[in-house]
Amino acid sequence: MYKILLFLAVVSTAMMHAPVWAQSTSPIGLWKSLDDDTGKPSALIRITEIAGEFRGRIVKIFPEPGEPDNPICNLCEGKFKDQPIVGLTILYGMRREGGEYTGGQILDPDNGVLYRCRMVLTDDGMRLNIRGYIGVPMLGRTQIWLREE
Repeated sequence: MYKILLFLAVVSTAMMHAPVWAQSTSPIGLWKSLDDDTGKPSALIRITEIAGEFRGRIVKIFPEPGEPDNPICNLCEGKFKDQPIVGLTILYGMRREGGEYTGGQILDPDNGVLYRCRMVLTDDGMRLNIRGYIGVPMLGRTQIWLREE
C-alpha cells in the first residue's frame, strides 16, 4: 500500500509540473521585447503555433510620451503597409529544427524591413534570442525577448 501511495504522489507531482516544463521548452507564450538602445520594454508579442508553424503577433506596445498609442507601419511594404502595429503579425514561418527555430521571417516595424529569422530558447525557456538577418546569419543582429508568462 505504501508503494502505491508513493507512486501516486510522484505521478501527481510530475503532472502538476508538466505544464511548466512544456511551456519552458517551447516559444509559445507571451514575450517582452526590449529596445536595443534603451533596454526599456518596447512591446509584448504573443507566439502561437499553428500546424507546426510558430507565429508572433504584437499585442501591446510601450510608446514614449508624446508618441501615438497605436502607430501604423508606414515604412512597411505589401500586406504590412499602413497596418496598425498592435495586432500586427511580425513573426511567421518559424519551424522547430533540433534545438532552434528557423525557416521564417520577422518584420521590424520601426524600419519596415523583413528579415530572415532564427530563434533559440535559453535560460530554461525564459529567454528567447531572436536573430534577424539578410542573407546569412552573420549579417544580422540578435534581440533578446523575455518570457512574460
